[in-house]
Amino acid sequence: MQNLNPQQIKAIRHTKSPLLVLAGAGSGKTSVIAHKISYLITKEHIRPKKITAITFTNRAAKEMRERIKKTLGGSKEKPRICTFHTLGLTILRAEITLSDYRSGFSILDSNDTVGIVTELLRKEKRIGDIAPILVQYRISSWKSLFLLPEEVIVDKERPFDALCLAVYANYRETLLTYNAVDFDDLIMAPVKILSENNVAREKWRSEIEYLLVDEYQDTNTAQYKLVRTLTNGRQNMTVVGDDDQSIYGWRGADPENLNQLQKDYPTLEVIKLEQNYRSSGSILKAANALIENNPHDYPKKIWSENGFGDPLRIISASTEHDEAERIANDILHRQLLKREPNGAFAILIRSNHQGRLFERALLERNIPYTLSGGQSFFDYAEIKDCICYMRIIANPLDNNALLRILNVPRRGIGTQSVKSLVEGATKLGLSILETTENTDFLDTLSPNIAKNIVFFGRWIKSLREKSLACDPDVTLSTLLDDIGYEDWLATNAEDEKESERRNKNVQELLSWVQQLVKKDTSIDLSGVVSSLTLFDIIERQDNEKNTDSVSITTLHAAKGLEYSNVYIAGFEEGIMPHRNSTTEIEIQEERRVAYVGITRAKKNLTLSYSRTRKRYGQIEPCEPSRFLEELPEEEIQWPSGNSSPTSDKKVGLETIAQLRMSLGNQK
Repeated sequence: MQNLNPQQIKAIRHTKSPLLVLAGAGSGKTSVIAHKISYLITKEHIRPKKITAITFTNRAAKEMRERIKKTLGGSKEKPRICTFHTLGLTILRAEITLSDYRSGFSILDSNDTVGIVTELLRKEKRIGDIAPILVQYRISSWKSLFLLPEEVIVDKERPFDALCLAVYANYRETLLTYNAVDFDDLIMAPVKILSENNVAREKWRSEIEYLLVDEYQDTNTAQYKLVRTLTNGRQNMTVVGDDDQSIYGWRGADPENLNQLQKDYPTLEVIKLEQNYRSSGSILKAANALIENNPHDYPKKIWSENGFGDPLRIISASTEHDEAERIANDILHRQLLKREPNGAFAILIRSNHQGRLFERALLERNIPYTLSGGQSFFDYAEIKDCICYMRIIANPLDNNALLRILNVPRRGIGTQSVKSLVEGATKLGLSILETTENTDFLDTLSPNIAKNIVFFGRWIKSLREKSLACDPDVTLSTLLDDIGYEDWLATNAEDEKESERRNKNVQELLSWVQQLVKKDTSIDLSGVVSSLTLFDIIERQDNEKNTDSVSITTLHAAKGLEYSNVYIAGFEEGIMPHRNSTTEIEIQEERRVAYVGITRAKKNLTLSYSRTRKRYGQIEPCEPSRFLEELPEEEIQWPSGNSSPTSDKKVGLETIAQLRMSLGNQK
């Protein structure tokens, strides 16, 4: 432990009472947990299999296992290192006879659960005016609070909550009937078992002689109950957390769980880790100044011996497009001047929809990138729909593409009819599109179904004929108008914002196709589809194999990561803080989100904002984030002026000069 600081060593060696380690950003908390496990085994003589360390993500669990492997050497017996839900699953499977479930139960993902909620809403005849996913979110929030349907109290004046509660009761019964659990049940069910059965509780307390929990500020009520049930009345617990990095309130995380520890564990020891090993002094000074505006039960101030470094830079862009262009240019400029790899750069965004512009800007400059914390552009349902339409028009034999869009929007061809169509095509040895005009097959259907299938097939064929005589972007625009896709998206979106986002994606795709046509006037629809498909495949392969890529990630997904050069985009009112955050509690969490973003940077930090932004088809003025005013002025390098051809030319000349110098040195 010679490379650890005194506070880290103190945290590792403390075993006489429950311990809360307040670990500031970049303070080496994973090393502390790994070394503590080693210390418990070698000095406290606890068997490895009797130690459990809980994390929140598989990535964190994997990192911890690798650290512990280095500290333990070749020991055959290993401590249990897992996520909350993995531990819950282990307990539930072991104690299945004490639960409401039977062995062999299924675990449902979010698509499954939303599908069940959809069917329940249909039975309530509310499917048209209530978004199923919003009901599912509400049910999940009650489960995070460890509330069964009979324990939930709702205001009768709030009909949405009353409906959700009615669905919750039926939802629970449905899952029991299916012998299935959802993600929340993997915590609720084990806590219920351990709370109600003394034998099981003592068994698992014996199984876990020492419990360590990482990222404790992210626990919800149910997870807190699981920890308390496993450790109550004993000294065998270390939790590591940082109230300043609690940014998951929207999914049930409660930073008050850190404060509750003092009440539930009166002998709790608190040790602060404030030395930061990641960032420069100027970055930490800005982070401290920002987060001081939040209330603290355990105040702390992170510091570093890394030197003060460069000041924070501000980019003021005229539009969101200009913002993406300037950040991409700045990355290219720094790569050429500093010879830094792509992986040293990260663009942090508040919301997924911001990523599309940065994807495009980096792609145009041939800069490899990885998109994380959100869907790739090609993963969105509306983009898949559009591309599949183009695929079937370009290639009538593409059965997979046709099956996806056959009933999008709904055109009176139900599941059974689709099944008959597929079986008929197989029997006749034809493509599905060819089968839509086969009289032998059509005669087996009801006249109305046959009419709908024939109409669809003829429409696709007519679009194909038109596509041979016009540009691909015109074909895409025509088919979108024919099916009334914009109206269909609005009808099937959760709300107006979701509709706006999905239509914006479709328009972005149309713009992309237009750019391909502009660059190559001879390109046909098949060529456009090939270009888009090839890009999607290469992007995914690169993301899997090439770690040397610029990261585009949401601020929430960036937690726990670090980069030499960080750009936080959209640092303006409405984005940071988010426009939906209106209460003081919500603003405090948004401030913590900004704090997490700032502390991802090791050497250079750039905050950018746009002076105008397009929303709902209108150009709106934007204001810099209020959080900028909370940063120390002496650590901020403000732009001397707006972007201009002159300044861009100056940057370009500097880059060329540097390249010439580098080439000269290589001779």
